[in-house]
Amino acid sequence: MIHGDVRGFFHESYRRAAYADLGIPEEFVQDNHSRSTHGVIRGMHFQVGRGMAKLVRCARGSIVDVVVDLRRRSPTFGEWEAFELTDENLHQLYCPVGFAHGFCVTSELADVMYKCDAYYDGSIERGIKYDDPDVGIEWPDIDLQPSERDANAPLLRDVADELPF
Repeated sequence: MIHGDVRGFFHESYRRAAYADLGIPEEFVQDNHSRSTHGVIRGMHFQVGRGMAKLVRCARGSIVDVVVDLRRRSPTFGEWEAFELTDENLHQLYCPVGFAHGFCVTSELADVMYKCDAYYDGSIERGIKYDDPDVGIEWPDIDLQPSERDANAPLLRDVADELPF
């Protein structure tokens, strides 16, 4: 819900009942906030075990947010979708369990907020290469700046047999 006038806006960014009505049953237990500069790419991350669902929004700036289907029995396994999330459109992206998630900052600075339905546990954190040629994500044509970990992540084909989804 967004209420705006010449002074600005008020945005109710989360109401559990509204998301439940949309078919999102998760109870979110942790909020995360990341700040990144132009060209920073974070991803493609996922969690093994029971996995982790996320609800992502961009509170400042703009990002291209991407999800990749990692569910091995899914007809869309290995396929990706991208969405523009900005502080103007106020869109949110639901990333269910069984999907890798990542984003690229297209503004000078971006604050990304996300709710998680499980607590962070580094021992179950995994990733696939953000520029995996088999997945073929079409990132913006800018100088991308991944972390060393993300730049050296494995290809999807190399971890597909280990995926629990």
